[in-house]
Amino acid sequence: MRLCRDTPPKGTLRDWVDARAEVGGPALSFPDEGTALDWPGLRDRARAIAGMLTAQGIAKGESVAIMQPNGQAAIEAIYGALYGGFRATMINLVAGAEAIGYALDHSGARVALVHPSQQAVFQSVNPCGRIAALSLTAAAPDTVLHPVTPDDHALLMYTSGTTGRPKGVVHTQASLLAGGWTTAIAHNLGPEDTGLCVLPVYHINGLCVSVMGSLVSGGQLAMCARFSASRFWAQAAETRATWFSVVPTIVSHLLHGETGPDPETRKRLRFGRSASSPLPVEVHTAFEARFDVPIVETMGLTETAAQILSNPLPPGTRKIGSPGIAYGNQAEVAGPDMRPLPAGQEGEIIVKGPNVMLEYLRNSEATRASFTPDGWLRTGDLGRKDAEGYFFVTGRLKELIIKGGENIAPREIDEVLYAHPDVVEAAAFSCPCPRYGERVEAAVALRPGSTLTAETLLTLCKDRLGAFKSPDHIYFLGELPKGPSGKIQRVRLKDLLAGDLEPNP
Repeated sequence: MRLCRDTPPKGTLRDWVDARAEVGGPALSFPDEGTALDWPGLRDRARAIAGMLTAQGIAKGESVAIMQPNGQAAIEAIYGALYGGFRATMINLVAGAEAIGYALDHSGARVALVHPSQQAVFQSVNPCGRIAALSLTAAAPDTVLHPVTPDDHALLMYTSGTTGRPKGVVHTQASLLAGGWTTAIAHNLGPEDTGLCVLPVYHINGLCVSVMGSLVSGGQLAMCARFSASRFWAQAAETRATWFSVVPTIVSHLLHGETGPDPETRKRLRFGRSASSPLPVEVHTAFEARFDVPIVETMGLTETAAQILSNPLPPGTRKIGSPGIAYGNQAEVAGPDMRPLPAGQEGEIIVKGPNVMLEYLRNSEATRASFTPDGWLRTGDLGRKDAEGYFFVTGRLKELIIKGGENIAPREIDEVLYAHPDVVEAAAFSCPCPRYGERVEAAVALRPGSTLTAETLLTLCKDRLGAFKSPDHIYFLGELPKGPSGKIQRVRLKDLLAGDLEPNP
């Protein structure tokens, strides 16, 4: 099967794996393990695990929980579940026992593919043994697999749950493939490309952009156990990567690191991709100035199998500060009535396309609330679109700081803080205030050895934003709280700093 840039992928994940296996060639490598899989080998392992699950009596579309860190076992578990027509239920390994227990229970999974490193956590949230832990090396009987169609359930992935209980996002075989397709067509990926994956596969970015993008494009993927700032450029050289997908905090940590790519690696890398949250303009421009590797800013959601927007590759027009234009789907900026707004006006970003989720599992109310009557998905992101179709994200509806009746987007403050070269991580957040309703606060993490003071940053904010929008206080942390993708979770800062927050001014 071949990638078509005009229409989404046809068929199922099984069809695509079989087609790649027929052509042959390398598929994935695992630098930390010193192992690799070619497409025929991946197909054989996927078929064997699918047969084992089928023999266990798991029904088509039923959840199979996957508790695996990045590595060969994770890839085999994912492809085994997908190949067999089951609902691969990705468990966020850093979510904490309560969230993991909730996902396992809510998903209805009766079996789990559990890595040895996760057995203790699994047992702690499965005390009665309701869910059976299966081995990936179990014998694979000669079993007839379930028939699979593009409309069947394929993936269940839970949102971060920062505003309540996590919601289980359901993708079909078709929408999961489309998630890899939007990445492949936006970045012109092909069989000659090798991606470097340092993001966890239990997050939508690592799974859809890197894993599905490589399947659909026919390229190779080098999967690292985790991101390491000290080893990243050496891994890019060792694996002969031509592209990588990261998040803004990783871009910032690389920028402030001591090493960079060697000349050969710099020349071979076509682009780096940034997603999951807006990339601060100052970090973007400084990274490219230092390393001469273009960063393509994008935007995506769990509900859209990752990417919805992307800047074009060089020499196309990349607009710094924008996640780009729509690829493979439609995107608009809508007003309160959910009708598209003219260019330049701020509203909520909405999207429609083949990569949009089917539903939230067992949550019809949340599913209805997330879609407009005519089928557009509400992203919850605020933004505007310019005359050339480029989007600019201005904030999250749920993260807006409303001070004295005025909306303040935290990102506006983040950008100013990142303008100081010593700031590696930054996030503004709100606190209750009897005078204004809410007040602005901010937290930062600095490069090692920095002597930067809060007074210097506050002065910078007041000079650029004015006193009203500037933080009342700035707090210094060794590291800001993040989700599994590396995205800073500003909603956790208020609780994390509860004992240190200054009283209302």
